[in-house]
Amino acid sequence: MHMLTRHRKELLLARLRQDGQIVAKSLSEELGLSEDTIRRDLRDLASEGLLLRVHGGALPASPAMANFAERQQISSDAKPAIARAAAAMIAPGQVVFIDGGTTAVQLARALPPDLQCTVVTHSPSVAVELAEHPLIEVILIGGRLFKHSIVAMGPSALEAIAQIRTDIYFMGVCSLHPESGISTGDFDEAGVKRAISNMAQRTVVMASPEKLDTASPYQIAPLSQVSAIVVNSDAPEALLARYRAMGIDVIKA
Repeated sequence: MHMLTRHRKELLLARLRQDGQIVAKSLSEELGLSEDTIRRDLRDLASEGLLLRVHGGALPASPAMANFAERQQISSDAKPAIARAAAAMIAPGQVVFIDGGTTAVQLARALPPDLQCTVVTHSPSVAVELAEHPLIEVILIGGRLFKHSIVAMGPSALEAIAQIRTDIYFMGVCSLHPESGISTGDFDEAGVKRAISNMAQRTVVMASPEKLDTASPYQIAPLSQVSAIVVNSDAPEALLARYRAMGIDVIKA
């Protein structure tokens, strides 16, 4: 069975979370893959700081070893589920905008290999993630790199964003509040997200649990601009009821 490298690696990481260790020999027999293949994958994952290579296999990496983005990837189980639920909203042939941030990268990973669509993004991480995808056309928006979120910003980015109408904008992590709307911690980033949202038919906010009912200093848009919120399955219904009451689709991942 030929398995995509990415899928193999996701499987290895899942197994590592589940069992607390990987033994290359027994896993290779179980999966019908060569030990060399598994060892190569483990080496790659170790170089990304996602695990620790040990003789004969691997152990979980200490979160302290990994950089910020990888720490978020390790610690949050909500994000892959939110990403999969968001991916399921895309229809073939659509033009969608994918934001920056770790949930957005997970969304790029979750797009099925047979999906044909166009992804517009100002996130180099998302673009690179989709470089291997067989059918997705990627339009990368450039500009000055805002290092905190690893996205392009500034006048040239805004100019390019204003020329592309999209079907869905998957907005990455920000604060979400019934009164103060969607907001973020950086003034310019709020402006960029607003511009992307203005060009999209629907704005879908991917909200990991710590974002709900919080507010940040810079408003992106009122909640009336949001069509749907994707939250993890155990988000408390009391929190979600207020969003549903405003006519927003709440999709539990």
